[in-house]
Amino acid sequence: MSACAADLAAGQEARAAALDDMAVARAVAAGDRAAFEHLMRRHNRRLFRLARAALRNDAEAEEALQDAYLSAHRAIAGYRGEASLATWLSRLVLNACRGRLRRAARRENVVPMVPLDDVETSMADDADHRPERAAVRAQMRELVERTLDRLPEDFRVVFVLRAVEEMSVEETAAVLGIPEATVRTRHFRARSLLRESLSREIDVAERDLYDFGGAHCDRIVARVVERLGDAASEADGPT
Repeated sequence: MSACAADLAAGQEARAAALDDMAVARAVAAGDRAAFEHLMRRHNRRLFRLARAALRNDAEAEEALQDAYLSAHRAIAGYRGEASLATWLSRLVLNACRGRLRRAARRENVVPMVPLDDVETSMADDADHRPERAAVRAQMRELVERTLDRLPEDFRVVFVLRAVEEMSVEETAAVLGIPEATVRTRHFRARSLLRESLSREIDVAERDLYDFGGAHCDRIVARVVERLGDAASEADGPT
């Protein structure tokens, strides 16, 4: 395929995605609950990982994601497609996370700073035993998550978007509202810090970070739907 043909195909794909985003947004704005549940399930894993990277806590990440979805439900009638729906939702999630971090900082009257310590690990590698390899992989993933949690938030969030979710530099810059050069610098620095502790094993573990299974997805969707119902009941008031 020529460069021109590739550019044309990419442009057509982008336009199709934008039309799909607008169709979903219009359906949700019109009160289509099934469309909203579809939206949540479609974006849940990426958005949870983003929230988890920002907050370093599974429960806090789930609550922030719920808050962001409720904000999205209230504001989606104003969605005009200037950015992709995924980018728009990601910004709402980051806003929810930063709000939680600001409130926590005010409560503690200090912004916690955790240094990145060297992490040493020694693990046996037996290629003939799959259960053992699976156990090593799980241990490695936990080690990477713990090490990643010690990075500054700016590095941590960029790393999750670029390495875990495999977003492009352009997409990551759009989500975070920072220059593409900054995305590249932070991603390089985050990987360097992690590699100092994890060496070659990082490439095995990085795409399994912040596991997000069906139970996570179902719980978030159910809780948001429940909260929407509560809000509707409150708006109707006593009969």
